[in-house]
Amino acid sequence: MVTCPKNKKKYFMRNGFIAIVCVGFLPLLTIGQNTPIESNRLVSSAVPFLTISPDSRSAALGDAGVASTPDANSIYWNTAKLAFSESNAGVNASYAPWLRDLVGDMGLINVSGFKHIGEGKAITAGLTYFDQGEIQFTTNTGQNIGDPFNSKEFALAVGYAMKLGQDFSAGLNLKFINSNLTGSQVPNNQASKPAKTAAADLSLYYHKDRPTDELKKTDFAFGLNLSNVGGKVNYGLDKEYFLPMNLKIGTQFTLTPDAQNRFNFLLDFNKLLVPTPQSDGSIPEYGTVESIFKSFGDAPDGVGEEMREITSSLGAEYIYDNLLAVRAGYFFEPVQKGGRKYVTLGAGVKLKDLYGIDLAYLIPTNAGNPLANTWRISLNFGLPTREVSTTTVNSL
Repeated sequence: MVTCPKNKKKYFMRNGFIAIVCVGFLPLLTIGQNTPIESNRLVSSAVPFLTISPDSRSAALGDAGVASTPDANSIYWNTAKLAFSESNAGVNASYAPWLRDLVGDMGLINVSGFKHIGEGKAITAGLTYFDQGEIQFTTNTGQNIGDPFNSKEFALAVGYAMKLGQDFSAGLNLKFINSNLTGSQVPNNQASKPAKTAAADLSLYYHKDRPTDELKKTDFAFGLNLSNVGGKVNYGLDKEYFLPMNLKIGTQFTLTPDAQNRFNFLLDFNKLLVPTPQSDGSIPEYGTVESIFKSFGDAPDGVGEEMREITSSLGAEYIYDNLLAVRAGYFFEPVQKGGRKYVTLGAGVKLKDLYGIDLAYLIPTNAGNPLANTWRISLNFGLPTREVSTTTVNSL
């Protein structure tokens, strides 16, 4: 079995492709050293950086956001939400150092924004850039192969959101994905190349205000996002790898006891729509559409194992006077499928309804987790709210 070392970025390889697997899957190494893994059937994919929460707000809510109030990061969580945004336009820029307890030169940068183009219609765009730092490839005897290389990946997305009714909207994103893990190097005489592909997201959103009296108001929202649906990626070798096709569903309940105080409670469920490794370790060779449907029933241990492939996110947010926000959350993944468990905390400040800053911090609940000390920072820029004829929602 090949592993990636945890104390430095130096990969001992039997062949060149070992480096690709190690580097490409590094963001998934979120298992504590003492976490037991049963049957070694972890569901994984290529370009896993597409599954990392890019912004501080949702990261502080335990990675929940498919039904949260719309903001500039909705292109990642649920583009359909933007049809209900009160703002004319918004931009968000986020940064997160990655796996800082293991290495010192990895980071995730995300920039996204949106613009309304009519009542209940919006366009959006976003760029996610993942810098995996400098890597020195070596042979299995420790000899250097070529010069150090800076591995990097990015995804460029554009999207469109539109109301389909007073309380219902849909969204569509198109993406271009580039994963450059080894550059032009030819370790052990095995040529490789950057992987490139296209993908799409389809999202749905339902929101309806439910006022109870003049002093109290409760809101409900529901969201669904089918993301990263596209062709497999190939790094120049014989094997192709699935994108992290993903299904998110979730809800948000909002309580507004008065004009100054608001409480949001979120619950999300998430499942990768890629094949489960079989009992002999093989990966079923499904097509893209076939994988989406068969991923709900291909686990060797049946329904019980399929349920363990679902992660859950729970978040709570308190907003005072649309100025100050305090957030907390919890992310849970069953131990048999990776065992990621962590608490998240965060806060946000908004000035003049146009500018804001959000912070998030992750606290693993198991020892030795490489996600320890993960933090994020986001800067928000908006335009004044627009006049709308139907009920809309506010976001900090």
